[in-house]
Amino acid sequence: MRGILSVLYRDSRIRFTNLAWLFWDLFVPIAYLLIFGLGFQRALGGELRLAGKLTDYTSFFLAGVLAMTTFGIAMNTSYSFFLERDSGIFYEWLTYPISRREYVLGKILFNLLLSLVGAGLVILLGAGLMSTHVRLRWMPITLLNVIVGTASWFFFFAIFALRIRRNDAFNSFTSICYIVLLFLSSMFYPLDPLPQWFKITAYLNPVTWQVDLLRFSLIGYGKAGVVMWESIAFLIFTLMAFAGAVRAVNRAGS
Repeated sequence: MRGILSVLYRDSRIRFTNLAWLFWDLFVPIAYLLIFGLGFQRALGGELRLAGKLTDYTSFFLAGVLAMTTFGIAMNTSYSFFLERDSGIFYEWLTYPISRREYVLGKILFNLLLSLVGAGLVILLGAGLMSTHVRLRWMPITLLNVIVGTASWFFFFAIFALRIRRNDAFNSFTSICYIVLLFLSSMFYPLDPLPQWFKITAYLNPVTWQVDLLRFSLIGYGKAGVVMWESIAFLIFTLMAFAGAVRAVNRAGS
């Protein structure tokens, strides 16, 4: 346990002494909610009818912002993972009396705590100041989704952080993932009225699975059968990402 807390303390010191990273972790998703949420809400002029239910765009978009929070925090932490491997600090850590499991768990724990803080800020802003409709009795399911989503995306990016050797290549990879995975998903818009090719692409995207799960628990939007299959797919994605991350850590440290 001491090893996990040591990694957690070190990562928190690094992150909280770098205001730029903290800004990207916590406040960029809030900026998206304010700019896109309120902007699209006014542009659309009133409530939307989605799957036979009336809702406003900010309530619809709130789940996307939560998913964006988990995605961004995991991606930013994976970059610090890349820098540690690139500078040799990762290999120095492996010589300490800390197991590889404790090292990875410490990083995941920091991610989870930061994501819960970010999710809390987004939900408070949405429900408290923007009057979005949130199902409070489903909040434990929403927070569980935030935890699992953060872990899955950290595992996913950790694989590439430990395998890609060049800084510019890793930055290009994360930038492409951010643009493609977020915008080719159900994060910003409902999929029903979109072209068939877009819907097929979006439903193959793990971001869509996470957003749909969050949207179902937050505002009750979505079909229960579809959400069930998406939850199974996202769990499989998480387990595969975890297995890939463990293999990458073992190969990098061998």
